[in-house]
Amino acid sequence: MKKIAIIGAGISGLSLARILGSDYNITIFDKSRGVGGRVATRRASPYSFDHGAQFFTVRSKEFKSFLRPMLDLDVVTEWNARFAEFNKDTILRTIVWDNEHPHYVGNPNMNSIGKYLKEGLNIRLESKVAKTIFNNNTWSLFSDNNDSLGNFDWVVSTMPAMQSYDLFKGNVEFSNFLSKVKMKPCYSLMLGFDKVLPLDFDAALIKGKDISWIFVNSNKPGRSKDYCLMVHSTNDWADKNSNLDSKEVIDYMCNEVKFVLGFNVNNAVHKDVHFWRYANIGNQTGESYLLDEKRNIALCGDWFIQGRIEAAFLSANRLAKHLVKIL
Repeated sequence: MKKIAIIGAGISGLSLARILGSDYNITIFDKSRGVGGRVATRRASPYSFDHGAQFFTVRSKEFKSFLRPMLDLDVVTEWNARFAEFNKDTILRTIVWDNEHPHYVGNPNMNSIGKYLKEGLNIRLESKVAKTIFNNNTWSLFSDNNDSLGNFDWVVSTMPAMQSYDLFKGNVEFSNFLSKVKMKPCYSLMLGFDKVLPLDFDAALIKGKDISWIFVNSNKPGRSKDYCLMVHSTNDWADKNSNLDSKEVIDYMCNEVKFVLGFNVNNAVHKDVHFWRYANIGNQTGESYLLDEKRNIALCGDWFIQGRIEAAFLSANRLAKHLVKIL
């Protein structure tokens, strides 16, 4: 039975492991304490914040089929949100998301998706793969303390392009390609309140400011009713201001929210921010994964296609089909 190491327990890594199934001896490594990657949830009692991906849509038959068990078990549910589009502080249009073009969320939190997908998988959390050596057709993996993490027939990285480049540079034929991939960062502002704000939307797309989305996180299905907002910065602003300290980011983003909504949100009883260094990437037109049969290594992830949850699955699904053929 082939031994496969998957680096990264985000949607791509978890999906790949589940699709390949028990025909292979698979170990997933992730440096974090939990699974799911950017499909994440952070708790700050009494509040709960989906501080990464907020929702997702489904376009392909493959992803719809993959989701079906999660929909049947209510791990994933539709979010019929009241949507508003702003240009600065002016509302351009409002609609209600419905089942004609459904938007989905994890239930009761976005990280419920990762928790479901991890069941039955061999996952080693808080295990950063810091070094790899390829010798005699075998990959040896090592931690940042140079401890051995095991030997494997194949390695698949689902990490962002730059992290994959740092780990494998000089060892793989596509190092040059990886070095040129530019992913975009994002700040996620978490605001908890002791009273409800009089907002007429659940999700708002913002144009013309340095914030891009405002979500009433507590209005999603299955959530606690302790009122809280999630605010995402634009990718461009985060890229230009990646070295600011947390207080500076919080103050600036709160002022952007105040301009758009007309409410002073600096009085929130809970304020926090998270920086996603590799949050997004525009629509890509190349391959949806990379594979080197001579060195037994492959890469997949949403960044091959677009920064979307479905893209993370599709990249893994297409790679899995190729791996099954050659293994």
